[in-house]
Amino acid sequence: METPYTSSQTYIDEFDPVDYYRTYYHPEEGTITGEWLHFALQNFHETFTSGGVKGDLLIDFGAGPSIYQLLSACEAFNNIITSDFLEQNLEHLQKWLRNDPDALDWTKIVKLVCELEGNSDSESCKKKEEKLRRTVTKVLKCDALKKNPYDPVEMPQADCLISCLCLEAPCKDVESFTDTLRNLKSLIKPGGHIVIQSVLNCTYYYIGQKRFSCLPITKEELEMAFKKAGYEIVKLKVIAATEKTGKNIFNQDSYYFVRARKPCS
Repeated sequence: METPYTSSQTYIDEFDPVDYYRTYYHPEEGTITGEWLHFALQNFHETFTSGGVKGDLLIDFGAGPSIYQLLSACEAFNNIITSDFLEQNLEHLQKWLRNDPDALDWTKIVKLVCELEGNSDSESCKKKEEKLRRTVTKVLKCDALKKNPYDPVEMPQADCLISCLCLEAPCKDVESFTDTLRNLKSLIKPGGHIVIQSVLNCTYYYIGQKRFSCLPITKEELEMAFKKAGYEIVKLKVIAATEKTGKNIFNQDSYYFVRARKPCS
């Protein structure tokens, strides 16, 4: 069954951050806490340590209600701006940053990142959370379909921009995906990096009982999009999605990691 394109208004009306967390990241119920999460966390860890990507400012684009994608980055950047399109996701990001009692619980994923760094005791995990809360200096609304994704905010150019499981949702086709990458380039300093991690050949995903569309981009289309948008690809990694969840809640066949660079001239 073909999934019709999910509009921005549908996301505003129907995207539930708590259902999203329960469907994908809950310690017991989450369906991508294995293969995807280890792939994503390992790539971020390598990028921001041995990969040498560091600097003053990192922009996190389309975070959803998630913070796991920032746990390695907070060791390599002085300031982080995180952002999302949906007010309900921004609210949950703020709850976690304030350490509210009803914030989403990312402690098990924090422990995984601390294990990658060689310090997984409870004190190290607590320090990691505290450091991330200090490093995130702004939580902003963004829109992938705008030429200036943060309009009307004037954004400083970042040393690095990251995005996880985001661009395939708002982009209807490969052309709009390419346009979005081109627009994001203006947010990055010359010589700076963009790091994107997401899924290939996926047409839909569920959050609770709600079905949302996804752009089924291929590896070849992905590479071409980055090149057409004017980036130099530094690293491209794809792994097959072999983990069976027992639930038909998404249909990607693989996961990808792209690290690309904005040319200096």
